[in-house]
Amino acid sequence: MKTTRPLPLACVSLLLILVALELSAGAGQSVRPASAQQAVATTGSTAIPRSQASTPVISVAISRRLTSRPHLRPRSELNRLYDAALPALWVDKDGRPNRNAREGLTLLRCADDDGLEPHDYGSADLDRLAATLDAAGSPGVGDVATFDVALSAAMLRYFRDLHLGRVDPRSIGFRVRLPDDGHDFAALLRAAVAGDRVANAAADLAPALVQYRALRMALATYRSLASAGITALPSVTVAVHPGESYSGLDALTRQLRALGDLPADSPMPRSGTNVYDGAVVPAVKRFQIRHGLEADGVLGRATQAALRIPLAWRIRQIELALERLRWLPDLGRQRFIALNIPMFTFWAWDSISPTGAPSFGMRAIVGRALSTQTPVFVEEMRQVIFRPYWNVPRSILRNEILPLLAADAGYLRGHDMEMVRGQGDDADAEADTAENHALLRQGVLRLRQRPGPRNSLGLVKFVFPNDANVYMHGTPAQELFGRSRRDFSHGCVRVEDPAALAAWVLRHDPAWNQEQILAAMSGPTTQRVDLANPIQVILFYVTAVVMPEDGTIHFAEDIYRHDLRLDRALVTARRASALQRSR
Repeated sequence: MKTTRPLPLACVSLLLILVALELSAGAGQSVRPASAQQAVATTGSTAIPRSQASTPVISVAISRRLTSRPHLRPRSELNRLYDAALPALWVDKDGRPNRNAREGLTLLRCADDDGLEPHDYGSADLDRLAATLDAAGSPGVGDVATFDVALSAAMLRYFRDLHLGRVDPRSIGFRVRLPDDGHDFAALLRAAVAGDRVANAAADLAPALVQYRALRMALATYRSLASAGITALPSVTVAVHPGESYSGLDALTRQLRALGDLPADSPMPRSGTNVYDGAVVPAVKRFQIRHGLEADGVLGRATQAALRIPLAWRIRQIELALERLRWLPDLGRQRFIALNIPMFTFWAWDSISPTGAPSFGMRAIVGRALSTQTPVFVEEMRQVIFRPYWNVPRSILRNEILPLLAADAGYLRGHDMEMVRGQGDDADAEADTAENHALLRQGVLRLRQRPGPRNSLGLVKFVFPNDANVYMHGTPAQELFGRSRRDFSHGCVRVEDPAALAAWVLRHDPAWNQEQILAAMSGPTTQRVDLANPIQVILFYVTAVVMPEDGTIHFAEDIYRHDLRLDRALVTARRASALQRSR
């Protein structure tokens, strides 16, 4: 049996030159192993002792990877990861993938469990290279070095994507900054390898949200449903009411059972029976609730359209929701409010409990989809105003109120509005005259609505300063909360029960209890309350949510087309990555 001997310095130098030539020849290509026979022919030895050759060969591989692929995001991270004293990370003394490598390869192979793309990390290429190293009698040093660096680069990107997401939300119009949490991914990866805890380190980097874990489970469930297949429903042009005949009853029953809206032990319709009634009707109502539809049990156009949406798109909605959850800051133990725009609902948490259950939630009204969308951002609530003035934005004045005033000179008096000169609530009202109407049109005067029950902001306003001048407030139009789709505002967020929200916001302020809040809402003057401890407000957008109340998954219509925008951004990023790998 031939023994491995340390190489003389001259041989090591020759080896490095040859490895550099071999690696440069394949620069930018997918990871391809050199044969073990080539290594033997070049060096005259079956293996290179790690103590002599490992670090310099890896340095050559790093140099090749950074030079040939300057687009790689973790270039500085790779340099920090492989310092002068660090040997190979992912191979054992024989040059074969070690335990950490196998954990890393499994994580990359299963990246789609978190809605990520294994192909983005070259998972298949790495698996093939690992198999080559395992099968070789003596792995070639070029293969070992290339595998080690490629897996390091892939793991750094995976750690970053898992923690922060793949798309910068600002690039698609969201006013959300990626969390500046100071993570040193190179240091994290090195510590994970040193401690044999690569999988645990990845788990620590995933969003620590109950919602994230619940969506991850839902993703697996819906992929399983898609693999099993669901019979397509027939296209019907008329609404089907309970008690009427429906040719797709059998397929509908199977679909509702698969989705969990109909209990699994519910009997199938009797052969030859197409009457839509019985347990299927309440199951359709449950489906309608989960998809933001009127829960009337009628198989109308919207309900039938929702039933025919492919499971592949439901899967994609979950993947997009997981991506967006990575954009959120660390919420820790602080109080916060989260509004999900397309579901017209917000929840409030005193802190995140182990179950993820909120302190309370309520229905909301958001900006119109076609013209005045509510923006996505994270800010801090700093003030509550009881009996606020509504300072009419110039755009609403110009586009809506001035035409009404031109048709009816008494419009302002009829809506408790007044013209004022200057800023602030203490500005004096000007006379309601034609001359002042002209000054209003010119912008010399501004318009506001006096506090009171008819005020468009209701009796409470919740202020979280932001560039879009969006805030939460009450509304006199309570009937709108009864609708399933509630995008009616000019961009601000109307809340169903402002008194309850005010009570929660001020619950730690001894100067305010429920009685005092109600008195302030009905009192004669405007009152401003500055919060001693600001509350984080998250205006967010996901069309797939596992409801914290009952654990069921709900889907929403993509009213602002944000899902399509994010989907396109991810597809574009994937194509760019594939193009770079192919060069």
